[in-house]
Amino acid sequence: PKNRGVSKRAQLIAMLQREQGATIAQIVEATGWQPHTVRGAFAGALKKKLGLTVTSEKVNGIRTYRIES
Repeated sequence: PKNRGVSKRAQLIAMLQREQGATIAQIVEATGWQPHTVRGAFAGALKKKLGLTVTSEKVNGIRTYRIES
């Protein structure tokens, strides 16, 4: 089987698990997804399928998302 490397979903989870979390813009840049696709991944792949809790915080006008541990 071909090794596809790190999946975009795994990349998304890793970014959200960082202490500082990630912004939509950072995730868009890293994955090449559209912003609406990123938000859809939060709701579908992460929350519904994997049961993860994604939280957000707005500091100085910048919304940051992270996975609650």
